[in-house]
Amino acid sequence: MPITTRELLAKMLKCEAGGEGDNGRRAVASVIINRSNVPYGEFARVSQGGDVRRIMEQPGQFTCFMETVGGSYNPQNVWNMDPDEIDYEIADWALANNVFAGVGNSLFYFNPYNPQCPPYFPANKAGVIYNRINKHCFYSPTSYYAST
Repeated sequence: MPITTRELLAKMLKCEAGGEGDNGRRAVASVIINRSNVPYGEFARVSQGGDVRRIMEQPGQFTCFMETVGGSYNPQNVWNMDPDEIDYEIADWALANNVFAGVGNSLFYFNPYNPQCPPYFPANKAGVIYNRINKHCFYSPTSYYAST
């Protein structure tokens, strides 16, 4: 039986931000929604008019969608997640097109495993630091993103 977009987003939130509290989950969900709504660049082409599922399943974007990392099995992937009620609640909130103000229009995030966030992410400088929420750094698009 195919998994719904709601279920997939709940699994994604559990996997990517399960230890980051409600705001951390909302922040991650907001990046996914922002990517599905941005009207230009790579994510506009991927979402093809706002398809959240296409954004989540875009190859190479989220570690939780990778079954292998560095040549080894990745046990922390969406298929192994058992979402909590809060994951479903935040998935519903996000799918209603809500975004968390703490991340603005951020299109990128990552955990630097460091107390400081690099000023740009990813390496092509498509995002500039906007905010840090718990362990994740969130990045707004730069003019470089428009050409992606």
